[in-house]
Amino acid sequence: MGLTETLKLAAATLRDAGVPFALAGSAAAWTRGAPEPRNDIDFAIAPADADRADRALAAAGMRTERPPEGWLLKAWDGDVLIDVIWHLKGCPDIDDVLRRAEELTVEAVPMRVLAIDDVIASKLCAFDEHALDFGPPLAIARALREQIDWTSVRERAAHSPYARAFLCLLEGLSVIAPAAPADRGEHHPRVRVVSGD
Repeated sequence: MGLTETLKLAAATLRDAGVPFALAGSAAAWTRGAPEPRNDIDFAIAPADADRADRALAAAGMRTERPPEGWLLKAWDGDVLIDVIWHLKGCPDIDDVLRRAEELTVEAVPMRVLAIDDVIASKLCAFDEHALDFGPPLAIARALREQIDWTSVRERAAHSPYARAFLCLLEGLSVIAPAAPADRGEHHPRVRVVSGD
């Protein structure tokens, strides 16, 4: 089964089980014009709904797993992986994230889809020394740059040196305009000039 078929099946399964969810990650970006996801499908839910989501996906014939990280559920529909996530880096309040999600029609199925700023912020904040593939987020940024509030994304990702490096790359490639010093979080100390007289 392909990614889009799995996306529709998983969305229908969660919906029919009464689990509030929003399409997340690269699939959420794809609905707005970014490249189609290649590896997996992400959904965001509230942590209180994790057990119900697990039971529903398993009842639909998927193999589920609860990794030790404790913030996601994995399900396999054949060879296609679904990540059901209730903690997104760069998005401290998952309830707010779910409230900001927009109702869109995805492959003829109505569903809520994460706001693109939340998608980008979570991707940038997830960078670390073990996960530093700039390729997919770069493709998303190129495709959707005019839809993204880059000032907001910079603020949310300012703590991460990896995210700042990625934003610098986007500037160097002219994908986004250079940030003003205030947007970079740069502070220039005041210099007092003392006369030698």
